[in-house]
Amino acid sequence: MNEIDAKPDDILEEDGLAYAKRLAEEEEGIGRLPVGISAYFIPVIAFSWSIFQLAIASVIILDSVYIRAIHLAFALALVFLNYPMFKRTRLGLKFLSIRDRIPWFELILAGLAAYAALYIAFERQELVTRYGSPSTMDICAGILLMLCLLEGARRVIGPALPVIALVFCIYAFFGPYMPDLIAFKGVSINRFIGQMTLSTEGIYGIPLDVSATIVFLFVLFGAMLDRAGAGHYFIQLALSLLGGFKGGPAKAAILGSGLTGLVSGSSIANIVTTGTFTIPLMKKVGYPAQKAAAIEVAASTDGQLAPPIMGAAAFIIAEYVNVPYLDVIKAAAIPAFASYAALFYISHIEASKLGLKGLPRNELPPFFQTLFNGIHYLIPLVFLLIELIVFRHSPELAAFKSICIMAIIMIFQHPIKAFRDEKPLWPACQKGVVDLFNALAAGGRNMVAVALATAAAGIIVGVVALGLGGLITQIIDSISMGNIFLMLIVTAFASLIIGMGLPTTATYIVMASLTAPAIVTIAQLQDFAVPLMAAHLFCFYFGILADDTPPVGLAAYAAAAIARSKPIPTGIQGFMYDIRTAILPFMFIFNSDLILHNIDNWSQGILIFLMACMGNFAFASATQGWFIVRNRFYEIPLFLSVTLILMRPDLIAQWIGLPHDQRYWTYFLGLALFGGIYLLQAMRKNSD
Repeated sequence: MNEIDAKPDDILEEDGLAYAKRLAEEEEGIGRLPVGISAYFIPVIAFSWSIFQLAIASVIILDSVYIRAIHLAFALALVFLNYPMFKRTRLGLKFLSIRDRIPWFELILAGLAAYAALYIAFERQELVTRYGSPSTMDICAGILLMLCLLEGARRVIGPALPVIALVFCIYAFFGPYMPDLIAFKGVSINRFIGQMTLSTEGIYGIPLDVSATIVFLFVLFGAMLDRAGAGHYFIQLALSLLGGFKGGPAKAAILGSGLTGLVSGSSIANIVTTGTFTIPLMKKVGYPAQKAAAIEVAASTDGQLAPPIMGAAAFIIAEYVNVPYLDVIKAAAIPAFASYAALFYISHIEASKLGLKGLPRNELPPFFQTLFNGIHYLIPLVFLLIELIVFRHSPELAAFKSICIMAIIMIFQHPIKAFRDEKPLWPACQKGVVDLFNALAAGGRNMVAVALATAAAGIIVGVVALGLGGLITQIIDSISMGNIFLMLIVTAFASLIIGMGLPTTATYIVMASLTAPAIVTIAQLQDFAVPLMAAHLFCFYFGILADDTPPVGLAAYAAAAIARSKPIPTGIQGFMYDIRTAILPFMFIFNSDLILHNIDNWSQGILIFLMACMGNFAFASATQGWFIVRNRFYEIPLFLSVTLILMRPDLIAQWIGLPHDQRYWTYFLGLALFGGIYLLQAMRKNSD
């Protein structure tokens, strides 16, 4: 269909999809598209980066400082080669926004940035001998690295993180001149540069180490699954399973986004992968465009909550809390799955409000045929879970083995299909090799934003490590007036605001460095124990929720472009759906049962999960104004009471005088109240 013959709606939908794909490409590291011989520079460097990361996970043994330096050097080189200085022409200087070739000065910048990142590796032995007394060359290389890093982060992430990092740097030097409440003794240039660029307490700190050793492999694994066609398979499988139920396409979008989120750290990429199919189907069965887009936004954003991968931040949580990664999975399981269950429930409520049905079965792909046609995509995923959970191997080893299986699948899936269809084998073999190369290159490009986010956030972490930790706790204590509830609210809002301009990983690192220790400390001052894991997950959850927080949430813009709805109302609607996720961090801060803290009994864990789901359902009914029929005003506090009883049985037990070890008996009160509301609305529905 050409543009002349196309309907206006078709043109708008195509333009919207193109816009959403462009957002996803920018987030995934596709900036310039040079022509000629330079077209091979970026993919070859990205491919080489992936090969290096696979090598250090298998056959090469390197000191961690060398690994971090090489990791950052690849990322910085790719930024200056791949991203122009400005997205649009500024002040008539077109050469600063060139996209069809790599300018000569960008090649020089890429080389200088890579050299600055590798300086700590080149001079490693000498730096040890002059620790604490950096030479002039050390200072110059450190300043060059910081400038290149901040400029690279600005290009790929946006100005927010570099600005925050600069504020902390200025504060480090001008602390003595600040008001008494925030006064700091200050640092010298030698100590500052030494901390940031010549040690593992700043840029080369824990976040960058996790990015270099673990996160890259999981991002690469996700890129390989995507290139192999697993994203399309997941959504087709979800549609075949759930598409026929009431509001089926919405439920399929939630399941498909959850499956895609297992291996994707990007909510925008998740939207483009699944929303392309599900948003038009949701509109087809009767969902308004705004609600269809909002459901996809909520599902794709929460994909980062889903264990076992949970984006890059989950691996950093394990390092910060100093626990095995499996403990992070365990802690995150109940809140994540309860949140997804509640989103299924919300999609059902919306379908009930609108009187919607599912898609006819004859329009849906057959389940068993769909399942078996792509079952090879499930093999590496199942293998990954077995490696992590059953054999308890390290995340690096589990990811590496899964990547090897995925590579075999990518190479052989096309020849096997060609053999089955009696088509030529050689072109199919070539396609498999090309797909594998493109996947390895995509893995490198996808990692640029994560690597720079972790490195730039390391500047903030380094400034805090200079001695600001205790001062920050005092400042937060003063702002919150020593009230843990007020402090949590301030932390949540700060995460949402900072997260509007930062990727999830960077938001988590910044907020966890500043507030997680303070949450634990201030709670202890009030004779209240908050597990460190709960404090870190609190920061993590609100960093994720910032992805669809208006007015900036790019996830809402991507989904609105596909649905042809207005982005701000779409973001607001998506945030209203995500409120059911926003209450979970407040609940598990005060009820550590929800993160299975000190709980190893399966039956107890399942009971807590089921009650958390029911409590989240009640909260969703309160916020969406619907249960069986439309709520009456007096039913809203009843639903909220159910939520409190089922999510805080410890508090209710304390109120009624039950011992703490008998707190679960209060679940009966919550279920009885929930059942009473059901009967009340059922009678009202029958009378109507």
